[in-house]
Amino acid sequence: MSSEEFEKLNEIYRSLYDELRLIPERALKCHGEERKRLVRTFDERQGEAEEVLQGMEEELRGAPPSYRNAMSTKLRLHRRDLGKLQREMKISAPGLGGSSLPPHGGHHGIYSSQNEQSTHQQSQRALLLQGTECLNNASQSIERSHRIAAETEQIGTEIIEELGEQREQLDRTRDRLVNTGENLGRSRKILRAMSRRLMTNKLLLAIIILMELAILGAVVYLKFFKK
Repeated sequence: MSSEEFEKLNEIYRSLYDELRLIPERALKCHGEERKRLVRTFDERQGEAEEVLQGMEEELRGAPPSYRNAMSTKLRLHRRDLGKLQREMKISAPGLGGSSLPPHGGHHGIYSSQNEQSTHQQSQRALLLQGTECLNNASQSIERSHRIAAETEQIGTEIIEELGEQREQLDRTRDRLVNTGENLGRSRKILRAMSRRLMTNKLLLAIIILMELAILGAVVYLKFFKK
């Protein structure tokens, strides 16, 4: 997150500021080359601090809204403290800022330097910040990949479990269909048996009726026609 990177840059700035705030007092007690060396050191550290503050500004622009007020206040206090140190250094070493040392750029103040060591250190600091940012981005990308892989695995597990349940349901349905088929077969046998029994009953009934008619006819014949 931007707030985490902001805090890392804040720690780097605090380290630079702790070193910077000791230089004006030491410059008051020194003279000649020693004072010039302290001025150059102050300029180098100030340039590095400015770059760190610029990095913090970039992180501030991309930070979540809930963090921006606190981050903006902290950044404003850092710039105020750095400006105060610049004024103290100007008082401690008058005449050595702009006249003795060539300027390194308007936004770095009158004590900026273009010496090779300062440029090299500032480049290393910028590379370090870029490397840290790339490492953080890579870590976040790996974390997102792990999270996506875990979610995909969970989804796959749920799908397999659901397919297993559907297979069990299909097996139960097939068993029910087999049982239904067996029941239908038994029902057809029963119906055929009932049909045969019905035909037999009808045949017996017809024979009985015929026998009764024959007996009735014999009785009528013997009673009325045979005298």
